[in-house]
Amino acid sequence: MDWGKIWDDIVNYFSTNAWNILFFFVILILGIIIIKILLTVIRKVLSKTKMEKIAQQFICTTIKFCLWLVLILLLLSQIGIEITGILTTISALILAVGMALESNMANLANGIVMVSNHMFKKGDYIIVDGVEGNITDINFLFTTLMTSDNKKVTIPNSTLVNSSVSNLGANPKRRVDFTFSVAYESDVELVKKIVIAVMKSDGRVYLAPEPFCRLKTMNASSLDFFANCWCDNEDYWDVYYYVMEWVYNEFKRNKISVPYNQLEVRERKDKVPNIVIGKALPKRVEKIRPEKKLDMLTSWKVKMTRKERKQEKKKNKKLKKLEQTENQNFDEADTQNKTVEEVNTVEVKEAETKKNPKKDKKKA
Repeated sequence: MDWGKIWDDIVNYFSTNAWNILFFFVILILGIIIIKILLTVIRKVLSKTKMEKIAQQFICTTIKFCLWLVLILLLLSQIGIEITGILTTISALILAVGMALESNMANLANGIVMVSNHMFKKGDYIIVDGVEGNITDINFLFTTLMTSDNKKVTIPNSTLVNSSVSNLGANPKRRVDFTFSVAYESDVELVKKIVIAVMKSDGRVYLAPEPFCRLKTMNASSLDFFANCWCDNEDYWDVYYYVMEWVYNEFKRNKISVPYNQLEVRERKDKVPNIVIGKALPKRVEKIRPEKKLDMLTSWKVKMTRKERKQEKKKNKKLKKLEQTENQNFDEADTQNKTVEEVNTVEVKEAETKKNPKKDKKKA
């Protein structure tokens, strides 16, 4: 390598493009300063609005990315590099990434909808698709829940937007519902007084609206009372367990029994007559059904089967004739063999008589 030539080329480049290089550094310094100023102004403006912090961060990051991209393109054009090819490659990359991350883009769009509409906030207790817990984090792709047994559940934002969600922590107050079952011999008014007194004894329960208790249903084995009271959202479970435990204790103190499922069994002593209709089963009478008209395809199939049946009948007739002829031939052969044997026996006897004529005379 000719290092002298390389050095001369570098010196010639800086000598001919001195002003371009100077403008390059000027644009770089001014661009960095302008980007920082704009971002600080945007953050201050957004902080004064009621927008969620996550939305503010998203807007700031997108603006920052766009400003840095514009600055890089200006610097490249200042050096002498064509920007059109870079823009086409960037657009192609964005399109490819968007197609590859289609589901994530859907989650991003739904996350923007959730944050902009203030659907949920951190600390809300929600129930979605059988999962319930407190929201610990909301971003533009996923929402994180912490269940009551300290499990971390991550749900896509598209699931939250496209399904029904029960937000139990949206309001500061919440109603606690109860159902109490007692025996039929219990005093209805006494049960109501006990339940309301227990609910009022807890200082976390609101007195306005007042606690409520009434007889709801009369089941097969018990009387069911419906009761409710209001409390703060964070005190829901404490109030629920307090009322349940103390109502059970007061029922025992006042001798109000909580029944089990009861089944009444009686012995039947009368004779049940066996009523029989008729002597035997009736005979089957076949239903007369109208003949169905066959399609072209089915009729063609039926015709083919009929032809095949005729051919089989002809074959069977031929086989029967052949069997009959074979049997006749077999019988004729048997008769011929018998006649030949008889003739042979007669000839043997005649030959024996010719040899021993004396024996025949003695017999005579």
